[in-house]
Amino acid sequence: MTEKIAVIGSGTMGSGIAQVAVEAGFQVSLVDTEQGFVDRGMANIRKFLGKKVEKGKIDQARCDEILARLSGTTDMAQAVRGVVMVVEAVFEKFELKKEIFQKLDALCPADVILASNTSTLSITSIAAVTKNPRRVIGTHYFSPVPAMRLVEVIRGKETGDAVARKTVEICKAFGKTPIVVKDIPGFIVNRFLCLIYNEAADMINRGDSTAEDIDQAMKLGCNWPMGITEIIDLAGVDVCANAIDAMYQMTGEERYRPSPLFAKMLAEKKLGRKTGEGFYKYDNK
Repeated sequence: MTEKIAVIGSGTMGSGIAQVAVEAGFQVSLVDTEQGFVDRGMANIRKFLGKKVEKGKIDQARCDEILARLSGTTDMAQAVRGVVMVVEAVFEKFELKKEIFQKLDALCPADVILASNTSTLSITSIAAVTKNPRRVIGTHYFSPVPAMRLVEVIRGKETGDAVARKTVEICKAFGKTPIVVKDIPGFIVNRFLCLIYNEAADMINRGDSTAEDIDQAMKLGCNWPMGITEIIDLAGVDVCANAIDAMYQMTGEERYRPSPLFAKMLAEKKLGRKTGEGFYKYDNK
């Protein structure tokens, strides 16, 4: 019998997680608060799979078979029926995640794994709002999800051994490389990246350098495939700014105090590729 996964949140991360899950052979329900959001997430998955057909990576029959296992809904209760795991992939706001996990805890039987795609927030704190914290775990995917191999699997203070083992097994089935990490602010990757993102924004804000020169320096000097601000634009200026602010709130360390440039860009709706402008301008037609 095909195992079922529910993904809460149909944005860039949620639709990406749903895509790798459904391609791996799972039955997947994609959930969001409005049908328009669901439709957009489903359309993104169809577009990416369509590109695979165009490039000859899969044929149309395989594409149709994959999409037949994918559904979208605004009904969370319906989506989580019969699942082995629910992956929450909403904005990096603790109060929002808290609300979702309380709902999931009430809707899902005790053997269902509740995973958060948080990039910085404490899994122990998220689990504390549930009646069964043993089944709560972190699965931090990276953007774009279909292309990035790493998943940070974060064990909270009370996460059960069986839950951790099953989560690693599922991530491997998705074609990812899971690394089990401790529940510390930012885990591994974002402890470094938030500092790098913030320093780049501060340098630009002070007039010390331009986004273009910073990116060129990192690509040529460190052999990075993308520059720092290019990565921020791809991930979302708002997503990165929220992660940095979360790190600052959790650690209290001045090195994580968000650059004023992020607040300015958020106010101007310069959120990166998704809005057509961030550190660079994009043609979204």
